[in-house]
Amino acid sequence: MSEIQRLRQIVTQLRAPDGCPWDREQTHQSLLRCLVEEVSEVLEAVDNNDFELMEEELGDLLLQVVMHACLAEEQNHFDFEDVARGISDKLIRRHPHVFGEKAETVDTSGEVIDRWELIKAEEKKKKFGENAKISIFKNLPPRLPALLFANDIYKRVAKNGLEEKGEWEENNSTGSAQELNEELAGKALFELVAACQKSGIDPELALRKFSSAQVKKLED
Repeated sequence: MSEIQRLRQIVTQLRAPDGCPWDREQTHQSLLRCLVEEVSEVLEAVDNNDFELMEEELGDLLLQVVMHACLAEEQNHFDFEDVARGISDKLIRRHPHVFGEKAETVDTSGEVIDRWELIKAEEKKKKFGENAKISIFKNLPPRLPALLFANDIYKRVAKNGLEEKGEWEENNSTGSAQELNEELAGKALFELVAACQKSGIDPELALRKFSSAQVKKLED
């Protein structure tokens, strides 16, 4: 028996009528906080280059995936095999330069990302029809932390040459990117968070609202 199979059996036993009361009570919604916390702990282990802790925290994160798959299987939606099959098929489909019958040449990671997005758009057309609206901001995870959300938006804006449409270009108080380094950027962000707190502003909410408004403005 593989360790993955063993883990799935353990989770199934925990969810059984004679299993653990806490595990039996869990739902997809109740597990969301655990999922976010486990991701945060993986990030901490990676930041600290702590491979022993990283192994442990990745296991905790894997447990969340198995738990969600177990819950879905109980409701006859999908199971862990379906999850694994889906991501395997997607990886093969979106890497024709590796898995295609006639492997195409791709020289840079940027070309890989462009090809990935192109194939992704084609998949969406097949799924939703030729008239499906394709946005440069498509499929940005709405629950991303606001800073990651803003960062992804700006990357797509810059890639598509839309900076001049953004009102942030009209009032850039932090100077150009060339004038910043990591320490200065961290200091500026920390001071801005502190200023928000003093003014009773939730910086996460403020950035998310502004970023979402930019997406709407750029798509109009």
